[in-house]
Amino acid sequence: MATYQFISKLPEDTRKFARRLAGLLRAGDVIALEGDLGAGKTTFTKGLAEGLGITRNVNSPTFTIIKEYQGRLPLYHMDVYRVEDAFEDLGFEEYFEGNGVTVVEWAHLIEAQLPNERLLLQLYLEDNGARRIVAEPKGEHYEELCKEIF
Repeated sequence: MATYQFISKLPEDTRKFARRLAGLLRAGDVIALEGDLGAGKTTFTKGLAEGLGITRNVNSPTFTIIKEYQGRLPLYHMDVYRVEDAFEDLGFEEYFEGNGVTVVEWAHLIEAQLPNERLLLQLYLEDNGARRIVAEPKGEHYEELCKEIF
């Protein structure tokens, strides 16, 4: 599968990009987010939530691991940075196979539990303060999503 790239010069660019993506998502979609602290993972998720019609404030679930929000589709926002055992049974599959969209920050930490088909987004902080978002679709559905938004 190909990779796709988007340059975000401002946080609002990241949010707009995520809002556009949200309009194409369907129940059961999984987005794996990777990137250093401050790269824009939570900003992206806020934009995604806006695109799903969620009006609640979205913030990182660092200490709770999973936060749920209701919109056009439910949004399951996971931050697995503090998960100590990659194989710990926290019921992730119920979310991945559920009726909402799942966003997983630090997804590589639970790689073995992630569905084979998903959209991997890697966010990089550039020297000029911009963010580079690199998408790697895993599966035909996610390939089609990338063709639509990039």
